[in-house]
This record gives sequence, C-alpha cells and structure tokens, in this order.
Amino acid sequence: MRYWIVVASKDHVARGTTGGFVQANHGKQAALKRMAADDWLICYSPKQTFAGNELCQAFTAIGQIADDKIYQHQMTDTFNPFRRNVKYYESIDAPIVPLIEDLDFVPNKKSWGYPFRFGFLEISEHDFNLIKSKMIS
Repeated sequence: MRYWIVVASKDHVARGTTGGFVQANHGKQAALKRMAADDWLICYSPKQTFAGNELCQAFTAIGQIADDKIYQHQMTDTFNPFRRNVKYYESIDAPIVPLIEDLDFVPNKKSWGYPFRFGFLEISEHDFNLIKSKMIS
C-alpha cells in the first residue's frame, strides 16, 4: 500500500469527490499510472478556486483508489483528461500550517510549499496517518 498527495484547487477537488474520481497534473496519465487499487490519496488545495487567488492551504479530501482502471473523460472538444475512480471518505479540511513541523515530506519548514510544486507526490505512512488523524475522527 502506498500513500499519495494530489495538488488541486478546492473547487476542482470538490468536482472529483462529487464524481468519485481523481485527475492529476492537468489530466495527464503518468501520475495515475503510479497508483494501484487500495492506495490512499489525500488532496491538498493551495487555493480555493483554480482561477482565483484566495488561499486555502489545506488538505481537502481523502480516499482510496477504487480499482485498477485509468480512463479518459471528455470534458470539452479539446480536453480529455485521464482519471481514476476513488472511494472518498467523509472528512473535514485540515490546514497544513499546524502540521508542517511534523511532516517528514517537508524537509525545509520555511519553504514548506516546495514539495507540492509538481502537483503529485508520494508520502510516508507516518505523514499519511498524521494528516488523516486531522481529517477523519
């Protein structure tokens, strides 16, 4: 079992949780191929909306990869992103700032946003359990 973080605005995460899917890195397939059924996924939202500037800086969804299928979904004539099915769990948003000191995937506590720059990362079970403890009671 592996543990992943996908970075997306909170409004995009909400679309995924409502639809039971995840997209990563603007719909590219590579990140989704690294995941396997039953892996855990946490969504981190730096902003409230994709087009806006209002900060969120919280973990906003948690779930498990539902199966081994990767598929494309036609959103527009020119945008067919890849997706995976996810079983999301009832959770609350967990702000990142109070957790930074205890997260191993954040080696430089002053530049804590750096690990999120590629939009997708694997984390340790320790970090996953810490974040999960703040999201699910």
